[in-house]
Amino acid sequence: MLIKILGTGCAKCNRLEQLTREVVAELGIAAEFAHIREMDRIMEYPIMTTPALVVDEVVKVAGRIPRKDEIAGWLRGG
Repeated sequence: MLIKILGTGCAKCNRLEQLTREVVAELGIAAEFAHIREMDRIMEYPIMTTPALVVDEVVKVAGRIPRKDEIAGWLRGG
């Protein structure tokens, strides 16, 4: 599983990455992380605001920090 955090490195972007890493550890999922900070690469995705969470090239959320249970559902395939 490839998980991407889209954001320039602001506090919200870093918080989203931290929460997602916590959920991955709690679920025992094997995942690779990438934090995309370059605006031209972020613009390749259909989002208007950051932070954004992308799981296997599918945007799951953008513009807010989701709850841990939301992240867990997405990572389980929901």
